[in-house]
Amino acid sequence: MNQSRPGVVPPVDVLVRRLTGVPGREDRLRHLEVLPAREAVHADWPDWVPDDVRGAYAGQGVARPWRHQVVAADAAHAGDHVIVATGTASGKSLAYQLPALSAIRAARGPRGERGASVLYLAPTKALAHDQLAGLSSLGLDVRLAAHDGDSSREERDWTRDFGEYVLTNPDMLHRSLLPSHHRWSRLLGSLQYVVVDECHHYRGVFGAHVSHVLRRLRRVCAMYGAHPTFVLASATVAEPEVTASRLTGLDVVALTRDDSPRGEVSLLLWEPPFTSHAGENGAPVRRAASSEVADLLADLVAEDVRTLAFIRSRRGAEQVALSAAELLSEVDPSLPDRIAAYRGGYLPEERRALEAALRRGDLVGLAATNALELGIDISGLDAVLIAGFPGTRAAFWQQVGRAGRGAQDALGVLVAKDDPLDTYLVTHPDKLIGAPVEASVFDPANPHVMGPHLCAAAQEQPLTEADLPLFGSTAREVVDELTTLGLLRRRPRGWFWTDRSRAADLADIRSAGGSPVQLIEAGTGRVVGTVDAGGAHNQAHPGAVYVHQGETWLVEDLDLEHHVAVMRRDEPSYSTTAREVTDISIVATRERRSWGGCELALGEVDVSHQVVSFLKRRQPGGEVLSEDPLDLPERTLRTTAVWWTVPDDVVAEAGLAALDVPGAAHAAEHCSIGLLPLFATCDRWDIGGVSTARHADTGVLTVFVYDGHPGGAGFSERGFRTAVSWLTATREAIASCECTSGCPSCIQSPKCGNQNNPLDKAGAIALLDALLSGAPRADGSDG
Repeated sequence: MNQSRPGVVPPVDVLVRRLTGVPGREDRLRHLEVLPAREAVHADWPDWVPDDVRGAYAGQGVARPWRHQVVAADAAHAGDHVIVATGTASGKSLAYQLPALSAIRAARGPRGERGASVLYLAPTKALAHDQLAGLSSLGLDVRLAAHDGDSSREERDWTRDFGEYVLTNPDMLHRSLLPSHHRWSRLLGSLQYVVVDECHHYRGVFGAHVSHVLRRLRRVCAMYGAHPTFVLASATVAEPEVTASRLTGLDVVALTRDDSPRGEVSLLLWEPPFTSHAGENGAPVRRAASSEVADLLADLVAEDVRTLAFIRSRRGAEQVALSAAELLSEVDPSLPDRIAAYRGGYLPEERRALEAALRRGDLVGLAATNALELGIDISGLDAVLIAGFPGTRAAFWQQVGRAGRGAQDALGVLVAKDDPLDTYLVTHPDKLIGAPVEASVFDPANPHVMGPHLCAAAQEQPLTEADLPLFGSTAREVVDELTTLGLLRRRPRGWFWTDRSRAADLADIRSAGGSPVQLIEAGTGRVVGTVDAGGAHNQAHPGAVYVHQGETWLVEDLDLEHHVAVMRRDEPSYSTTAREVTDISIVATRERRSWGGCELALGEVDVSHQVVSFLKRRQPGGEVLSEDPLDLPERTLRTTAVWWTVPDDVVAEAGLAALDVPGAAHAAEHCSIGLLPLFATCDRWDIGGVSTARHADTGVLTVFVYDGHPGGAGFSERGFRTAVSWLTATREAIASCECTSGCPSCIQSPKCGNQNNPLDKAGAIALLDALLSGAPRADGSDG
């Protein structure tokens, strides 16, 4: 570890040589990519922007906006629904704030009455409050208000009666504004703009829920004569106009040209080495990504390089900061004070103090959770370290974009964790750096999601035939089912909600289905959060180490009858992973494709699960410490799956008969689950799989990958649409792994209910070769 003169940051190319030149690191750098710098393109302020609004931005250093900001603001001002899909730190906030603030100032009544209002939706309270702070700093005469779970009754009353620019989140819109719309009628009736920030976060079941919340908002606004313009923003979303249209139900114009400046960015893809430890079944285990990041963070801080390290959990962030500080103390006793942890859960004043210390240069290094991934303003950073691929390319570019904001050069390092997706990406850099971000996958037509929102809409105002197209082409079918069940009652004026309770409570918009399980703190009875019913078996079983919003808890009891899990804060030296046995049957085949003698299919399946045990793994390190049995009931799920079949003659022709056929299918299943997040915005925990050498419904070797949510979440369908690319990547990930017979980086799964046995690495490659030999080479629907 070398220490340069304080205040002098070495050039990025020098930093790269120093990081990779440390003895023992020679083989850890898998790829170096240099992204070129980009010049800014400016434009004049639009004529319709009031002088005081223009002056407020000029007072903050914005003499002239960038061209893409003006194009987006002009479109929104003209009433077009817009999604601004430009890079991190490209000034998307100004693009929607200009028309929003201008509309509020122009519509103000003669006595200061509210004439136009704006609703801003963020996925997190922290982001909404950062936006609020930025708007407040403009000093404009605009009545700003945050409306969230921390707002007092007095603050909520003031917001409802006087707020012009209201910042909230989808949960509060769903549970507070829409059910009580009569009380919010003056705000909703004057609503001119709805801003949906960081819209790529709305995916899967959560995205489907949010899409119906926005449709309900449109319907309620129309009741009061308002038809707001929607402006969506995301630095990282594929097919932005498709995502925005699916979220809002509207035709949306995508603006993707980025005219903001960017410095040169050097991206390093880094893979830790195998350790001397052995994992499950004697498999080799790589050094933990967090341990590697702690070393790199210490090196960069010693070089006076302002660095942000992204770690998956709060506990991990604290540990990386502590480890890096210990390393720095060996160089200079004053250096450990220049590094700290930053995570959710800190008080706002603690967060602000850390941010200010980093800006001043008092702090040089932060180990942070993804609380800093979103558009929270930390500028002046030189480098970003990422401990493990964050799940999507979208999140990866969000995190890399935290460094080099403005025109300064920057360094980004992705340190792979020990799993198939990370290993594949660092050995196939074109699949990460040269590829577009993932499509945001969610399915508003899922009846398990749509049904509760139709009930909520009927309680807000009886549903009519004219309302149903707003919710999708299958809405009438779902309404008829709800009527048969007695949840809705048909009358000449439409469909009415039949219960006196809040219909909104039926739709827990962050739950994957079933009655959500409340997470209760032992001793205090405080509700910490919720987890969906299926997730409780896997993540909140007795003895589980549960990470909630980056904070670590130990589960003491799971009461499934009363939907409660009791847990206490703890910092155990291990993590836990549930083991479950699964069975699957085909209900209906929706689509199928012939791949030579093999077949690819998509359809509905019934899945039965039973969690039977859990593993304790040492952290860091990953060695298995023990396996503890569990006695939990079986649960069933009807969902969507993609599956592929390989008949006996193809198995024989591929020479698989001499290999372990069940082990080959099992290994291919594991790795395909690990790789699907590369093609659909999901986590490996959102999906499941089953493989068998001879399935009862097909009569041949079959591998299933299914959505872990009732009715499906769109993930397996995305796998079906991209099957050639997805399964080719699966084959390459297995073949390119350095291990001999299988490891966590390729075919072992942390959630396997069969102790990762049997698994056959060579057989999986041969099986996938046989399957892909009949696949289309140029599939128009693939990719």
